Amino acid sequence: MNTEPKTSPPDKANGMNRIVRWAPLHAFGAEHFHIQTTAEGFLAQGTVVGSRGNNPYGIFYRINISADWLVRGFEVRETGSSHVLKLTHDGHGHWSSPGGPVPSLDGCIDIDIAATPFTNTLPIRRLRLQEGATQAISVAYIPVPSLQPLPIDQQYTCLEAKLYRYENLTNGYSAELVVDDDGLVMDYPNAFKRA
Repeated sequence: MNTEPKTSPPDKANGMNRIVRWAPLHAFGAEHFHIQTTAEGFLAQGTVVGSRGNNPYGIFYRINISADWLVRGFEVRETGSSHVLKLTHDGHGHWSSPGGPVPSLDGCIDIDIAATPFTNTLPIRRLRLQEGATQAISVAYIPVPSLQPLPIDQQYTCLEAKLYRYENLTNGYSAELVVDDDGLVMDYPNAFKRA
């Protein structure tokens, strides 16, 4: 699998300042999300409350994104706890924590935080797939609430404008995602909806 990021021309010149709310379809929860243009690209932040089984959780995340939609660094904090995951990315598939390199994530370009549909936007915007095009990628998957990252393989296919097939190549899961003009998820069947 190609570990070099596929990038497209920066588009931050258009500016972005959006607030979106999502709700999970089959569990209690909600997310309040904000993305804005910065001097370096974009800053995305979200607060999510939800549950996995009978275990409630709350997280806050912050993602620094370059103008060409590469994750440069992120932080995920469990609310009411000192549990924090903080990683930086060199833009070429190498991640570091405050304690040093994280070789288990080598080759991962994007991230996928389990509790939010926003992280699907990252490869959708970065790849800029034409209709009918497919791209396999490696991502750092962040399960919630454990926040223990692991590499997984995913694939995105542009079915038509604003409609993408997401596939988790590791476990076989797939879904067709409807996105808005900014690439933010509007409908994630059996998972999330706009609130």
